Amino acid sequence: MTEEKEISKPDEPRSLNFIEQIVEEDLKSGKHGGRIQTRFPPEPNGYLHIGHAKAFCLDFGIAEEYGGKCNLRFDDTNPITEDTSYVDAIRKDIHWMGFDWEDREFYASDYFDQLYEFALKLIEKGKAFVCQLSADEVNASRGTDFEPDIPSPYRNRPVVENLDLFIRMKNGEFPNDSMTLRAKIDLDSTNMHMRDPILYRIRHARHHRTGDKWCIYPMYDWAHGQSDSIEGITHSLCTLEFVPHRPLYEWFINELEIFPSRQIEFARLNLSYTIMSKRKLLQLVNEGHVKGWDDPRMPTIHGLRRRGYTPGSIRQFAETVGIAKRENVIDVALLEFCIREDLNKQAPRVMAVLNPVKLVIDNYPEGKTEYLETVNNPEDESMGTRLLPFSRELYIERDDFMEDPPKKFFRLSPGSEVRLKSAYIIKAESVEKNADGNITAIHCTCDPESLSGGEEARRKVKGTLHWVSAPHALSAEVRLYDRLFNDPDPDGHKEQNFKEFLNPDSLTVLPDCKVEPSLKEAKELDHLQFTRLGYFNVDPDSTADHMVFNRTVSLKDTWAKQNQ
Repeated sequence: MTEEKEISKPDEPRSLNFIEQIVEEDLKSGKHGGRIQTRFPPEPNGYLHIGHAKAFCLDFGIAEEYGGKCNLRFDDTNPITEDTSYVDAIRKDIHWMGFDWEDREFYASDYFDQLYEFALKLIEKGKAFVCQLSADEVNASRGTDFEPDIPSPYRNRPVVENLDLFIRMKNGEFPNDSMTLRAKIDLDSTNMHMRDPILYRIRHARHHRTGDKWCIYPMYDWAHGQSDSIEGITHSLCTLEFVPHRPLYEWFINELEIFPSRQIEFARLNLSYTIMSKRKLLQLVNEGHVKGWDDPRMPTIHGLRRRGYTPGSIRQFAETVGIAKRENVIDVALLEFCIREDLNKQAPRVMAVLNPVKLVIDNYPEGKTEYLETVNNPEDESMGTRLLPFSRELYIERDDFMEDPPKKFFRLSPGSEVRLKSAYIIKAESVEKNADGNITAIHCTCDPESLSGGEEARRKVKGTLHWVSAPHALSAEVRLYDRLFNDPDPDGHKEQNFKEFLNPDSLTVLPDCKVEPSLKEAKELDHLQFTRLGYFNVDPDSTADHMVFNRTVSLKDTWAKQNQ
């Protein structure tokens, strides 16, 4: 179950999630002078995904809701994995989602000098020491939940010696991983994060912003809380995995006697059929399982945008999921439902035939073209109508005709009648086949009177098919995207690698589809509903000479039927 905000009713108080309750209590008490300051702190080591979208919708949303401000702060403490391309992508994603941090773009690296001074203060207080144990030796000294850690032999070094070594670490006198700075806290603590955690490690690596100025870099736990404090963050919203980190967060603030930022944890987004680890998403990219961070099968915001998802649908999804205190798994079908709901209201309906077969209307005049009016979106009359060219030869879907149909097949078959969308009623008469027995053309007759009169007066038949006029049709490539994994929990099998659950049918490319001529004017990322087929958009690969469309989502949840 998830916690959801209820839709407000007239004169009825809106239900608040637990974070809103905390914020409102703080405002009532006058804490921090009624100031609300949040932040979104991504690490620039990959592209943002749908889980990050939920997080920054909360960070920016709380600030907007209560008249506060939200900072964008890049936690760039690991020069080995970070890159300016990730910084640019993150900026683009947040702006695309409709949020703005104005002039409040910060970096943990902005505070490296201050963090260094904070570290010196801890050393001077006897609360930090330089340790020369290797990573393996530190691991070997670890205790258990019921046994304390073995003290480092360097734990009781004199303050003066620690200061000297730390300054020399900073000046580049020692090789990578030869020394660390560790906090001196409590080796008996039941919280492993309080057992002399590492604050700094040596990394002779060029930083994307500070260049070669530093060769010691702060650990996340050391940089995060102090960066919050430096910025005056009142409500530091984190996911539940940071609950055990909170005592350390507060210990640093208390020992340094700095602004008391408060860390508050909420459940991260876990989505079925989806991997949410940036490390594993990077693995998919580097190993060629997908075509990049913006592959439409990826859960990244870049991938969702390219597939045709809208900011509104993602924000509605985040709102519907709500803010919970306990971990849960959200069915990806909810995200798909949100995009269907959004596109149903705004996407114009167009005609496209993905698996075309020629249809010839024998009693329609050769060389004649008439233009038939059809609505652009029945959900929104303001979108108006357009004219479709109609001619003697058309394309329909090959699956919409069967020579020997089963019962309740309401599409086209010999002797049966169907209506062509916004056009005439036709009746199948005969077929042409090639030497292999495959149908190459379907011959029909049309009822010339079936288009006369208003919608209510027209003769009714059970089936309606979409179509495209053959002489006017444009050729296009259509990419049918599906879920990247065929298991609801691809990362939850201890004895199997998550890549074993990659869906081999996650992408099907249809190279020779036929679309109506109005799509010649379609622009990159335009949203469309292909009548009867699903929601699509124009891929960035599309050109005037080679149109490419992506399927965003089918009209209905076909996976639900598969799993019944």
